[in-house]
Amino acid sequence: MTTHQSELDPTRPRGARLPRTERRAQLLESALEVFVAYGFHAAAMDDIAERAGVSKPVLYQHFPGKLDLYLALLEKSANEIIDRCREALASTDENKERVARTVEVFYDYVASESGAFRLVFESDLTNDPAVREQVDRVTNECAEVIAEVIAEDTGFGATASHLLAVGLVGQIQVSARYWLHNNGDLSQADAARLVAGLAWRGIGGYPKTD
Repeated sequence: MTTHQSELDPTRPRGARLPRTERRAQLLESALEVFVAYGFHAAAMDDIAERAGVSKPVLYQHFPGKLDLYLALLEKSANEIIDRCREALASTDENKERVARTVEVFYDYVASESGAFRLVFESDLTNDPAVREQVDRVTNECAEVIAEVIAEDTGFGATASHLLAVGLVGQIQVSARYWLHNNGDLSQADAARLVAGLAWRGIGGYPKTD
C-alpha cells in the first residue's frame, strides 16, 4: 500500500469485470478522490489504481497517462457546473431569482463533499494550456448564458453584456471559495443570500428595455 493510499478510505475491493463505461466511471471517481486529496503533481497512477481496486494495466487501458485522466475529470467537472448554471437561468423568468439560483449553484458546487471544485478553481496545473482552457471555459460559458439574459433585458451590446456577466461570475465564485475556507458561523444559505443580494443590487440597477 502506498503512503498516499493509506491516508484515504479503504481501497475498493477488486471485483468482476465491468462494462467499459462503468469501469471508466469508477476510475474517474477514484481519481477524483486522489487528485482532490493530493493535487496533480503529488498524485500517482499507482494511488489511483489501488484506490479503484484495479491493476495499473487496466487503468492505462482507459487513460494513457495521468494528464489524460486529469483532463477527463476536469472536463467532467467543468461540464457539471456549466450545465447547472444553464439550468438555474432557465428555471425562472424572474431575474432576481435567476441571480439567487446562480449563486446557489456555485455555493452548492464548492460545498460538495466530492471536492471537485478544487480541480477547476484550485488546480495546481493551470500552467498547462489544456488545463487552463478547461478552467477558463467555466467562467466563459457560464458568462455567455448570463450575458444573453443581460443583452436581452438591457439592450447592451455583446461586449458590454459579456463583461458584466464575467464580473458576476467572478464575484460569485471567488466569494464562494472564500466562504468555504473562512465561513466562521455563516451558513451556506446565509452566505449565498448575502452575495445574491449584492449581485442583484448591482445588475438590477440596469433598467430593462421596453
